[in-house]
Amino acid sequence: MKKIKTLIMGAAGRDFHNFNTYYRDNELYDVVAFTATQIPDIDGRKYPAALAGKLYPSGIPIYDESELGDLIARYDVDEVVFSYSDIPHETVMHKAAMVNAAGADFIMMGTKRTAVKSTKPLIGICAVRTGCGKSQVTRKVAQIFKDAGKKVAAIRHPMPYGDLAKQAVQRFGEIADLKKHECTIEEMEEYEPHITTGTIIYAGVDYEAILREAEKEADIILWDGGNNDMSFYQTDLLITIVDPHRPGHETTYYPGETNLRLADVVIINKIETADAMDVEEVRENVRRINPKAVIIDGASPISVEDAALITGKKALVVEDGPTLTHGEMQYGAGVVAAEKFGAAQLVDPRPYTVGKITETFQKYENIGTLLPAMGYGEQQMKDLETTINNTECDVVVIGTPIDLRRITKIKHPTVRVTYDLQEIGHPDLHDVLAKYLK
Repeated sequence: MKKIKTLIMGAAGRDFHNFNTYYRDNELYDVVAFTATQIPDIDGRKYPAALAGKLYPSGIPIYDESELGDLIARYDVDEVVFSYSDIPHETVMHKAAMVNAAGADFIMMGTKRTAVKSTKPLIGICAVRTGCGKSQVTRKVAQIFKDAGKKVAAIRHPMPYGDLAKQAVQRFGEIADLKKHECTIEEMEEYEPHITTGTIIYAGVDYEAILREAEKEADIILWDGGNNDMSFYQTDLLITIVDPHRPGHETTYYPGETNLRLADVVIINKIETADAMDVEEVRENVRRINPKAVIIDGASPISVEDAALITGKKALVVEDGPTLTHGEMQYGAGVVAAEKFGAAQLVDPRPYTVGKITETFQKYENIGTLLPAMGYGEQQMKDLETTINNTECDVVVIGTPIDLRRITKIKHPTVRVTYDLQEIGHPDLHDVLAKYLK
């Protein structure tokens, strides 16, 4: 029987998971290539033989998505599997039209074939867009369980931008592990807050192997989703976060709408800084799409180290990178803090950018008056540091989930902004987690 020639469109995350769980040992298929987007410098590499399995002794090549049409013709591809996230519905269908016009089927995989079952209770935390505030929700859920005496392991959505075979299963229990695993800024932003609050966190490439390791030391597993992707695991309870600063996005992005439809609990976050009409629009959309979901109102109030350093000053604000790029937000906690505490001016970093940071602004033209903390690789991290130090400002307001001062040398005065989840009224997370706390 002729094998089905398959190409997987991805961004170094869901694509590898779909391959590992369904295609890796499936003799009905011949996965001829991956394509990559969103993540710089991953094209031109291979999914390694050590992870690809016995059917792929030479590994599988990874190409830039811009080559998709040519690849379909070159490999005589039968089907293309769309395997990345945080994409407008309309954009997904444009890609489907391109694939169909090239003669191939366009496939979007659901959870039945890809969600791995855990032997432990598993709580999923997902979102409808990048930057909804999922990280602080995950930290709060972890703390609730730890306060109840439970051993918790969080498993983070993948960000494997280095040696994929080496990164197959990663465990982070202390800050030194970030250096050990050669983490990028994006990875550190997600892992460090867990580590500093005493939660073990796992990540990597092979998510069934990762789950089995986490189960050995935890009573409760948390899926810490990223990039508004669906959970890689079957969830006993799924919490989905929505963002009233982007009303309507909960129904117009893939697979964010899927997460909304699957949710047992929906948290409307950032209520304290959102317009009341936008909050109600989101609330009505949630009720319409998923009337059975429990709705929790939430806020993410900010704290700053020294507000006096901001007042009346020219401030360069550095924010979480992915939230501003493919998350399409034009501000974050740093901008909120700068405006709240009376900065005289937000400094535009564009005239001072270098290298890969310049490329980021060219690719994402709608970034606001701030600097995204992009750091997918060593060169990009160096370019970020140079850009910060090149910028003429009085103070750098750090709104990233990690303290950038730990990994960059900033010559300007700095103020760090932090934020945590605050639930408003009832029901709250204690209410919806009660059965798992016993």
